[in-house]
Amino acid sequence: MDWLPDFAAAVLAAILAITLHEAAHGYAARALGDDTAARLGRLSLNPLRHIDPVGTLLVPGLLLFTQLLAAGQVSVMFGWAKPVPVNIMALRNPRFGMVLVAAAGPAVNVLLATVAALLLHPLQGVGGDNVLDWFEGFLFLSLIGNLVLAAFNLLPIPPLDGGRILGGLLPPALGIPFLRLERAGLFIVLALLFLLPMAVPGIDPLRWLVSAVVFPAAEVILALTGHGA
Repeated sequence: MDWLPDFAAAVLAAILAITLHEAAHGYAARALGDDTAARLGRLSLNPLRHIDPVGTLLVPGLLLFTQLLAAGQVSVMFGWAKPVPVNIMALRNPRFGMVLVAAAGPAVNVLLATVAALLLHPLQGVGGDNVLDWFEGFLFLSLIGNLVLAAFNLLPIPPLDGGRILGGLLPPALGIPFLRLERAGLFIVLALLFLLPMAVPGIDPLRWLVSAVVFPAAEVILALTGHGA
């Protein structure tokens, strides 16, 4: 059971990252004129209100179990929370309001990663205490986990936030057909994450995203928050 504290830290970091990401969409929508999430009771920081039985529990659980059973380690995790309902047409400016609402989730994740980096300062050079060591590990997982969630959601594929941002920035003649890809977006994402690496050895979009985007972003945040290079 030595793995249990690390597992608990990872789960807690993921819950906070996903919950605040989804809540940010709802708060941004309300600020821009749409109160749908508030009326439906979804404008909440309670993680239970954002759990999707399939995306939050079943899919990650199956991936965890099958990878541990087959390889003894977890290489890829994938899941999603219940999206906060947003009525785009209720926004004061539907087109650019959609861009801001979509951007709010990743922006909050970057903010949380920055807060985690700042909170690491008091723990530098402090060792030997199990609780402090656990908290330091939790903060590192929060830093990386929030950046992974932000980078993944910024992929320009509807219904990910990046797809909605791009769809809103494109001219309507291109943006509207592009946003219609949302119906197949989940299958496109799954194909990129799982089918492409199996079909083409050496090509792994998720590994590239982490090494080329997440780690450099983490280094920048650590440098900006006073941790040096």
